[in-house]
Amino acid sequence: MASGGSAIRGSRVGAGPMGEQDRGYHAERVQVSYWDELGNETVRHFAANLPEDEIPLTIDSPQSGLPAGRDKDNPPSVAKLEPYKTHLAYVKERRTEEEAESLLGDALSQLRARRGSAPSN
Repeated sequence: MASGGSAIRGSRVGAGPMGEQDRGYHAERVQVSYWDELGNETVRHFAANLPEDEIPLTIDSPQSGLPAGRDKDNPPSVAKLEPYKTHLAYVKERRTEEEAESLLGDALSQLRARRGSAPSN
C-alpha cells in the first residue's frame, strides 16, 4: 500500500542534523548586568575577548528608559531634563529684539522690491 506522501514526513526542506558543526562556532561571552534607579536589571552579553574599556559603563534601560549602570547599589541618576523648546525659542536665544527687527525689515524690503511694491518713503 503506497501512502503517496513524502519520504521525510514531518521534516522541513533543508533540515538536517543539528549541532555546532552545522551552525558554526559559538563564541565565548561575558554577561554584564546593569541596574536603573527603579531597580530593573538588564543583562547584556559581550564577547569574552572584548577589552574591559570597550564595555559601556551605562546603557538606556529598555524597561524604563532611564540610564542604567553596573553598580546595583548606586545606579546613575537622570540628568536634568530640559523642557522642549520650539525653533522660535532657539532663535530668540541667539538674536536680540533689535537684531530680529532689523532682519525682518531687511527681508520685507527685499521681498517688496522683488514684487515691485516697495513703499515710497
